[in-house]
Amino acid sequence: MPINNQAIQAWRSSLKLQQSAVESDFFQQPNPNLLLKKLSRTIDLLLKKVWSEFEIDTEICLIAVGGYGRQTLFPYSDIDLLILVPLEQDNSSQQKIEHLISTLWDIGLNIGHSVRTLDECINEAQQDVTIFTNLLEARLICGKNKRYQHFELAITKALDPRIFLAKKLQEQHQRHAKFNDTAYNLEPNIKESPGSLRDLHMILWIAQSQHLGKNWSELAKNLIISDKELRLIHKHERHLQTLRIRLHYLARRREDRLLFDFQNELAADLGFTNNAKKRASEQLMTRYYHSVKFISLMNEMLLKTFEAKLAPLPVIIKHINERFSVEQGLLVMNVAKTFQQTPSAIFESFLILQQHPEIKGFSADLIRELQRIKKSINRDFRHCNENKALFLEILSQPEGVNRALTSMNRYGVLGQYIPAFGNIICQMQHDLFHVYTVDEHILNVLRNLRRFAKPDLTHEFPLCSKLFAAFDKPYLLYIAALFHDIAKGRGGDHSDLGAVDARRFCKLHNLPQEDIKLVVWLVEAHLKMSSTAQKTDLSDPEIINQFAKFVHNEYRLTALYLLTVADIRGTSPNVWNAWKARLLESLYFQTLNVIKTQETDLRTQIEQRKQEARGKLDKFGIQPDSISKLWEHFGEPYFVRFDNDEIAWQSRLLMPHQHTDKPIIRARLSPNGDGIQVMIYVKDRHDNFARICHFFDSMHYN
Repeated sequence: MPINNQAIQAWRSSLKLQQSAVESDFFQQPNPNLLLKKLSRTIDLLLKKVWSEFEIDTEICLIAVGGYGRQTLFPYSDIDLLILVPLEQDNSSQQKIEHLISTLWDIGLNIGHSVRTLDECINEAQQDVTIFTNLLEARLICGKNKRYQHFELAITKALDPRIFLAKKLQEQHQRHAKFNDTAYNLEPNIKESPGSLRDLHMILWIAQSQHLGKNWSELAKNLIISDKELRLIHKHERHLQTLRIRLHYLARRREDRLLFDFQNELAADLGFTNNAKKRASEQLMTRYYHSVKFISLMNEMLLKTFEAKLAPLPVIIKHINERFSVEQGLLVMNVAKTFQQTPSAIFESFLILQQHPEIKGFSADLIRELQRIKKSINRDFRHCNENKALFLEILSQPEGVNRALTSMNRYGVLGQYIPAFGNIICQMQHDLFHVYTVDEHILNVLRNLRRFAKPDLTHEFPLCSKLFAAFDKPYLLYIAALFHDIAKGRGGDHSDLGAVDARRFCKLHNLPQEDIKLVVWLVEAHLKMSSTAQKTDLSDPEIINQFAKFVHNEYRLTALYLLTVADIRGTSPNVWNAWKARLLESLYFQTLNVIKTQETDLRTQIEQRKQEARGKLDKFGIQPDSISKLWEHFGEPYFVRFDNDEIAWQSRLLMPHQHTDKPIIRARLSPNGDGIQVMIYVKDRHDNFARICHFFDSMHYN
C-alpha cells in the first residue's frame, strides 16, 4: 500500500538533515573516504526503513550496485539499485516494488534501478560488460543473506576473466577516445577522462575478476603493487575524490567536469593563491594533471600485468640483443637490473621502440624498472658521451621520433634528462587559447613536424611537406620544438630564457656552431612569423623587407615557417584555420622572393670582388685555377666581409700554406694608415676568439 505523504516528508526532511551534517563535517575536516562511506551509510539506513514499511516478500533482495555498491557514493550521484526477484512473483510484490521506487523518488533520491531474476542478471551481464561490472560491486541492503550468497556465487561462475578483460579494455579504449586520448584537457572529467577515477576502478575490476584482490590493500598484500605504489595510489585517489566531492557541492548537482567557471573557486577553496608566476587555478590544474599522469601510468602498468597473467602458453619470445627481447608484442628486459648495470640501456629501449614499430610498447616490469631507475638520470648521465649520442640518434631516426619522445615523457625519462623540460610537465595556462599543458603542447608541435615527413599526409600541408622533405637536418627543428616553450611559467621572456636552455643543450651535445645558432635563433624568434603575418600589413613592401632582413636567408625562413605552422596547430584544435594558413604562406613566399633577389645581387657583388682580387693576384704570377681551389675553403661570408684588396693580400700569403695544419699569422700596416691588420689562419675551435683577444690585451693592443 502507498506510504502517506506525512511519512514521505519526514523521511525527506531527515535525509536532508543527515546529508547537510555529512557536508558540514567534510568541510570542517575534509576526509573524502569518510564522506563517501557516511553518505552510503545514510542511504543504507533510509532504504532499510522504507523497505520494511512495504513488507516485501523475503525472497526478494534489495542490492546496491555500481559506485553505491562499493560505498563510494558522491553527494549528487545516482543511487544504483538491483531488485533481485524470484522466477515467479505475485502481482502484489510487483505493485509493492513499483510503489517503493515511486516513494524513493518522492523522498528525493536519484534512483537508477533494475528488477531482474538471477537468470536475467546473468544473461544481461553476458550481453553488456557494464552490467557485469556493476554486479561485481554488488552489496546486500535488504533480503535473505543466503539468497544473496547464491547470487554472488552465480555471478562469479559466469565470469570469464579473459572475456571480461578483453571487453573492459575495449570499453576503456572507447572511453579514452571520447576525450582525444589525453588526460590533459582544459576542462577534464574527473570521473571518466584518461587518468580519472574510472581508470582506478578499472584496475580493481580486473584484479577482482582474476581473484587478485578487491581493494588496494589486498593488491599490495598479493604483491601486485608495492607499498610505495599503495601510498601513492591512496594519495592521488584521495585528491581526485576531494575534487569531485567539492565540485558536486559547488555546482549543487552531479557535475564531474572541472569546468573553467569552477576552477578559480575550487582553487581558492583548496588554499591555492595567485603568485608572480602562476594563478591559483593553474596551480590547481597542475596538481590535478600530476595525479592523472600517475594514475594513467599505474593503469597501463597493472593492466599489462593482468594481461600477462592470462597470456596463452607457450609465450613466444623474440630476441633483440643481450639486454632486450619481445614477449607478447611488448619489449622486456632479459635481466631484471638491466638499467642499473647498463644505464645507456634506458635510451636504448626507446631507440628499439622506434626501430621496431611492430612492438606494441613496454612490458609492466620494464615500466616499473624505469620508474625506479629514472632518478639516476643525473648530471653524470647527461654528460656521458654514449647517452648524448643515443639521444641524438633518437632525434635523427627516420621514423618514430614522436613515439619515442612521447613515451619518454610518459615514463618520466624526458624531464629527468632535460631538467628544464621537467619543470613544465603538467603546467597549465588558465585561458581558452592554450588547451594543453606546456609539455603536451611541445610534444604536439613535435608530432606536427613529424606529420610533415609522412608521404601519406602531404595533402594536409603540401607546402610544409615539400619544404620539410628538402630540409637536410630535421632534428634541429625537433630540438627547437622541444625548447621553444620550455621556459613558460618562470617569469620574464620565455623565448629568451628558452634560448639560453637550448644553447646549453646544444653545446652539451656537441652540435656544430652553425646548428647551435639556428636552434637558438628559432627558439628566440618562434613567435615572430606568426605575429608578423597576423598583426602587420603584408601588402607593405617595407614590412616584407624588414622581415627578410630579420630571417636573413632562405634556410632560416624555411625552418621558422615549418616551426610556426607546427606551433600554431599544436596550441588548440580550433586555433588553426585557412585564413592563418594563407597569411603565413603569403609571408613566406613574399619574403623568399626578397631574399632570392638579395642573394642574386650578393652573388654578383661577390663575383665582382673575386674578379678584382684575381687581377691583383695576377701581378704576382698566381694562376686563376689554383686561387679558385683555395677560395673553395673560404665560404661565401668571407667574400662579403673583406674587400678585394684584403682578399688578394690574404690569398697571396696563404697560397703556399693551404695544406698545413700549423697556424699562419701575418701582419701589415693598414692601407689607410690607421693601425695594423693581422691575419690569423688556424683550425676552428670554440675558444679561438677569446684566446686571440686575450693575447692582444696582454700586449696592450686596443
